[in-house]
Amino acid sequence: MPFDLIDLKLFLNVSEAGNITAGAALSHLSLASASARIRGLESFLGIALLERGRRGVTPTAAGKALAQHARLILRQVERMQADLTDYAQGFKGQIRLLCNTSALSEYLPERLAGFLATHPNIDINLEEHPSLRILHAVRHGTADIGIISNAVDASDLQTLPFCADPLSLVMPADHPLAQLQQVRFSQALEYEFVGLGVNSAMAIYLEEQALHLGRRLKTRVRAESFDGVMRMVMHGAGLGVVPQAAVERFAGSGRLKAQQLREVWADRKLLLCAPDFALLPEYAKALVRHLGAETALMDTSMSSTDN
Repeated sequence: MPFDLIDLKLFLNVSEAGNITAGAALSHLSLASASARIRGLESFLGIALLERGRRGVTPTAAGKALAQHARLILRQVERMQADLTDYAQGFKGQIRLLCNTSALSEYLPERLAGFLATHPNIDINLEEHPSLRILHAVRHGTADIGIISNAVDASDLQTLPFCADPLSLVMPADHPLAQLQQVRFSQALEYEFVGLGVNSAMAIYLEEQALHLGRRLKTRVRAESFDGVMRMVMHGAGLGVVPQAAVERFAGSGRLKAQQLREVWADRKLLLCAPDFALLPEYAKALVRHLGAETALMDTSMSSTDN
């Protein structure tokens, strides 16, 4: 390859600084060396990467594309260095796992705790995001494994079933909707809601479903958890939408009525996703197995590396 990581870092520094002199200083290179390296990149690629002006430089369309690839490559190198440092310090692996709100609050705590207890040399970096952001992160290599809703298109990734995650509408037992045999989300939108934080994956998901109906959620107050939502609902603050798994913890209270939403988008299933399960490190495969994905696909995808 006629250019290296130093060239990529230099080009990023120059692009972000808008000046070759400043980019050279950030890269700890002389101006002459930096200019020669930039010219070498342009010569090899056969296209101008920077537009040079009296006040500095700006990346061309090709330069912006190179910058995007450079960021990904350098980020992967940083991850590699961090992982190898962990090995040197006695850690065997760190897994970057992204999931949606339901998975984080309802299905993962005990399962991950059990995994960590039996795998003391593995750490898990766990973050909550909407499913679309999780797909983006997994596709671009900034997450090892994702847990997503089947409502999003993950056809370019490998997926494995994780669990069912149907959503239910919860309301006080004396609410007008509590007398109906079935409730549509559009009917519920006539009333006020108790929601989760504005940045939670579930809150974003419900807002999107309301917008598809040309409506907006009327959120009176926001809680930090599904339990918080249901406690406020029980005391008359509004309606809520929570996973059925969360409803079951309050089933015996007698003060809460739950109706499973019949919309297709509410009959959710959660999926594990990765670009290729067979290419995951062994410690990440161990987590996938622990999360219950012992399927024919798992056996097939991992057979070449486990033997």
